[in-house]
Amino acid sequence: MSDESWTFGRGASPDVLSAADFGRIAALVTEHSGIRLPAAKRSMLEGRVRKRAKAAGFPGIAPYCAHLFRGNGIAGELTHLVDAATTNKTDFFREPQHYQLLESRMLPDLLQRRRGQARGKPVIKLWSAACSNGAEAYTAAMVLADAAVARRDFEWSILGTDISRAILSDARQAVYPTEMIEPVPPAKQSRYLMHARAENPPRVRVVPELRRTVRFAPLNLMDRAYPFDSDFDVIMLRNVLIYFSKEDQQAVVTRLTQHLRRGGFLLLGHAESMIGSELGLRQAAPATFQVP
Repeated sequence: MSDESWTFGRGASPDVLSAADFGRIAALVTEHSGIRLPAAKRSMLEGRVRKRAKAAGFPGIAPYCAHLFRGNGIAGELTHLVDAATTNKTDFFREPQHYQLLESRMLPDLLQRRRGQARGKPVIKLWSAACSNGAEAYTAAMVLADAAVARRDFEWSILGTDISRAILSDARQAVYPTEMIEPVPPAKQSRYLMHARAENPPRVRVVPELRRTVRFAPLNLMDRAYPFDSDFDVIMLRNVLIYFSKEDQQAVVTRLTQHLRRGGFLLLGHAESMIGSELGLRQAAPATFQVP
């Protein structure tokens, strides 16, 4: 694909995201994923679309958008556009109070409810919805692994889902820059993280024993139904609903709670706690809700 095959109007730049094309992309992303892109996000999106245009072989943003909207390129590029619009901000032990509650309060409560209900050790099932690069899921795995060694009365499994297939690939690899693990307590770093040899910049990887406890799968939270079990004990959906309309927030939370067993917990971001309250869920702790 040569540069000469594209022409531009007077004064137009081939590598700038126009207001019209930003509007078209924002509308597509919202319709497909629920994520809203206000005008303030135009500069951010421009940089990401520029990178995607280059990777797809286009000489700039304008010809790429022409391919999308005046050609027939939407179907093949929609996933990449959603990836470009997704923030994917996450950290290990982000909002650490939730992990403290998981170990000290939620886990004992869940196991007490399961006592005598099944033969063998109960399996605590946790779902990290909108898991991004997996840091949230692997943090939960570290907490549950330590608790399982200390208590010896349960097993666990973790599901991580995200709309971005690219970020899910990163999650499965479980390789992170060293600066990301600063919030991880030193004892957990020693047990659950491996340091790469002679890498610059230095990176770490989650140990295989922990990686095997976490399964990742693609999911669009805007789907009408979620193809997963309905007996999760804990679902984490944190700092994602703020990007959705109020109507979509309510629909997503309603669908997620249908996948929690009785007594299960839904964890939202601390900036999103009012959403759970408005839906009539019982608040067990800040941004922590329990299904009756």
